Amino acid sequence: MAEVQDGTTAPRTLAEALRNRGDEGLAALLRARPDLLAPVPGDLTQLATRAGTRASVVRALERLDRFTLQTAEALAVAPDPAPYRVLLGLMAGDAGDPDAVAALPRAVDVLREQALAWGPDDRLRLVRTARELLAPSPQHPSPTGLGPTVAEATAGMSPGRLQEILQAAGLPSTHDPVSAVAALTALFTDRDRMAALLDEAPAEALAVLDRLVWGPPYGEVTANPTPPVRWLRDRGLLLPATMRTVVLPREVALHLRAGRAHRRTEPMPPVVMAAREHRPQVVDSTAAGQAYTALATVEDLLKKWDQGGPGVLRAGGMSVRDLKRTAALLDVTEPVAAFWLELLYCAGLLASDGEADERYAPTPAYDDWLDLPAARRWAHLARTWLAATRTPGLVGGQDSKGRTLSVLGPDLDRGAAPEVRRRVLDLLAALPPGAAPDPETVLARLAWERPLRGAGTGGSDLRARLARWTLMEAELLGVTGRGALAEHARALLDDATGETAVALLAPLLPEPVDHVLLQADLTAVAPGPLRRPLADTLSVLADVESKGGATVYRFTPASVRRALDAGHTATDLHAFLAAHSRTPVPQPLAYLVDDVARKHGHLRVGAASSYVRCDDDALLGEILADKRSAPLGLRRLAPTVLASEADPATLLEGLRTMGLAPAAESAGGDVLVTRADAHRTPPRTAPGPVPDGPPAPDATHLGAAVRAIRAGDLAATVVRKEEAAPRTPGELPRTSPAETLATVQAAALTNSAVWIGYVNADGAASQRVIAPVRVEGGFVTAYDHTADEVRTYPLHRITGVAELADEAT
Repeated sequence: MAEVQDGTTAPRTLAEALRNRGDEGLAALLRARPDLLAPVPGDLTQLATRAGTRASVVRALERLDRFTLQTAEALAVAPDPAPYRVLLGLMAGDAGDPDAVAALPRAVDVLREQALAWGPDDRLRLVRTARELLAPSPQHPSPTGLGPTVAEATAGMSPGRLQEILQAAGLPSTHDPVSAVAALTALFTDRDRMAALLDEAPAEALAVLDRLVWGPPYGEVTANPTPPVRWLRDRGLLLPATMRTVVLPREVALHLRAGRAHRRTEPMPPVVMAAREHRPQVVDSTAAGQAYTALATVEDLLKKWDQGGPGVLRAGGMSVRDLKRTAALLDVTEPVAAFWLELLYCAGLLASDGEADERYAPTPAYDDWLDLPAARRWAHLARTWLAATRTPGLVGGQDSKGRTLSVLGPDLDRGAAPEVRRRVLDLLAALPPGAAPDPETVLARLAWERPLRGAGTGGSDLRARLARWTLMEAELLGVTGRGALAEHARALLDDATGETAVALLAPLLPEPVDHVLLQADLTAVAPGPLRRPLADTLSVLADVESKGGATVYRFTPASVRRALDAGHTATDLHAFLAAHSRTPVPQPLAYLVDDVARKHGHLRVGAASSYVRCDDDALLGEILADKRSAPLGLRRLAPTVLASEADPATLLEGLRTMGLAPAAESAGGDVLVTRADAHRTPPRTAPGPVPDGPPAPDATHLGAAVRAIRAGDLAATVVRKEEAAPRTPGELPRTSPAETLATVQAAALTNSAVWIGYVNADGAASQRVIAPVRVEGGFVTAYDHTADEVRTYPLHRITGVAELADEAT
C-alpha cells in the first residue's frame, strides 16, 4: 500500500478516500451532488460507485466553473496519479502564472469535495469516468487540444521504426521498444534538448507545428509527404495515427506551449460591468410604475376573458392566431403577450375550463388575487416568475421532433430557468444601487460559472438565452427599472415571503381613488387607479376609450343597456354617477340613461321557439319589414306577437343589432335580468416547476443520510470475531437456527451489537449491524445501526449471526 508524504496510508480507491472523510465532508459531497441521494446509498462503496457513474459525473462536470473545469481537463491529460507540482505546471506553465497558482488549490479542493478527484497531493487521481469524458481520442479530441502521449501514439509501432526515430533524433539505439519509448519521452520532456532539436528544424516544419500545437493535434498527410512533414515524422515530432493522419505527441505540444495545458487559463471570473448609473430613487419609481402597468395588463387581459377566452388546441396550448389576437388586445408584441400568458398560467390565475368546448378562462384564484392590495398582487406574480420553469421565450420555436412550440402548450419547461433567473438578479444585486449592467458582461460571467451548461438543440446556448429573457422579463414585471435592480426586488431575493418587498413597493404605487370626473361629451376621466367596486361597475356602464396616466371611459347606448341587463335600474345608475363624480352629472349623460331605460324591456322575447310580443303592433310591422330581420325567421302570430325560428338569445342579439332594446321574459311573463356573471374554471392547482434534477437536501435530510451511510458501511465492512479478517463483500453470515437464537439472546442480555444477514419478504438480502433489545415470540426487536432506528425482525428470516470484533464495536 502506498505511503503519502506525511507517513499515513494513501487511499487505494475512491471508497477508501470517502471513508477517511468526516461527516461534514460527506455532507458537503451530498449537498453538491444531490443526485447521489436518490435513493440513499447503502454504504460508502455504493456511494463511490454511484459517484463514478457516467450520468452523475456529467451532471457534476456541468456544474463546475471554467477554471475548475480546466483543472479537471488538465488532470485528464496528466499522468495517473499526478503529483500536485505536475498539475501546477500544466495550469500555470513554465512561467508560473501567479493568478493560476493562487486559484489552483481552491479548484483542487472543489474537485475533491465533489468526489471528481481524490488522493493526496502527491497522488492526485481524477475519477476514471471523468478522465474518459475529458481525455483525448481521435473521435473525441481533448478540450485542451492535446493529443496522445508518445507511449500511446507508438503502441504497435515496429521496433525497427522506433530505432530509426531515435537515430534521426540523435539518440543512441536501445535493445527494446520500451526503453526506446522512454528515451524519446525523456527527450521531448527535456526543455533544453528539445529546444536544441527544434533549432535544427526548417522554418516550414515549425509552421506545421504551430498549426497543430493548440489543437486539434491531428493532420492529414499524403503517401508522399512534403519535406517539412517528413523531417518532423522522421524525428517522432509527428507520429502516425492512421494510414493518412499524423498526430502531434502530447509531450511535444506541451514543450511548444511552455508547459501549459490550455492556451489561456481563466482563474478569475469576468467582472460584471455597469453600463449606466441612475439615482436609486429614479430606478425604484420607474420599476414601481412598470409594476403597476403589469398589474393593469393582467387585469385587462383576464377581464376580456371573463366570458371565456380562446380555445385549447388538441395537442394543448393556444393557436398562433389566438396569440396574435391577444397581442393586439394588449397592444404588445407576441413574445410579450406569451410572457404574460405563461406567467398567469404559472401563477394559477389562468387555466383551461375542461368543458367539451375547452377554452381558457380565469380561475377562482384570480378573484381572490384581485382582492389583495396591489403590492401583494405584484409580489405573488414576481415570486411565481422567479420559481417558474415555464419558458415563454421558446414559443414559436421547435421541439426535438420539429413541432412548433405553442404558448401554454407542452414542452416549454426548462429546469435551468429558475437558477439562471436567480443568478442574473444576484449579479445585478451585487452592483451599486441604481447601476444597470452591461448585458454582455452578465453573459460572460454566466458562461464562466457554468461553461458546460445550456448547450441546447442545434448547439445554441440555452443558458445565454435564458439570461437575455430574464433581463427583458424583469423590466416588464417591474423587477428592474431602467435596467437596474429596484430596491423592492432586492428585498424579494432576500425574503422568500415577500413581506419586505411588499412594504417597500406599496408606498411607490398610486393610491386607488373612489371618484371620476364626468364630462359633457359623455366621457368620464379616472384620475388614477379606481377602487375595486367602482372599477367593476364603471367597466359595465362604460367602455374604456384610452389609457395612460388617467383612464378615459365613454358612455354609449350599448354600454348603458349592458348595465341595465346586468340588473341595475335607471335610479341605481343616477345614484351611482352622482355619488362617484367630483363634477355634476352632465345633462346629456342623464338623458342617455333615461332614454335607454325607457326603451329597455319595451320588447319582450321568450321561448316558444322564441317569440316577440309588443303592445305596439306598428312597431312589430316595422320589424317584419326590416331586411335585417330575415335571418331571424320572424312571422306574425297575432297583432302583438311574432314567432321566430331562432333561440331566445339569438333573437335578443338580432333585435339589438337593429337598434332596438328588447328584454327577455320568463314563461310567466316576468322580465328576466341577465346578469354578467364571469365565467370561471373549476378550482385549479397552479403547475409546479419541473426541477432540474433532484432538489438540494436540507440539513435534516443530509444528517439522516450521512448516519444511514455510515451505519451501512459499518455493516458492510465489519469484522467477524471468529474470522479476525475482513469478510468477502456480499457474503451473508450462516449459522444454525439454534445458534442464531442463542447469539441474539446473549447480545440482548449484554447490550452488545451483532452482525446479521437478513432476507426480507421480497427476497432481498442485506447485512445489518443490530443491538438486540428483546427476543420473544420468534421475533427480535433491536436498534438497527444501518437504518438508525428500532426495528423488529422475524428470526426465521435471519440467515446467520456473528459477534463483532472488539475494535468494530
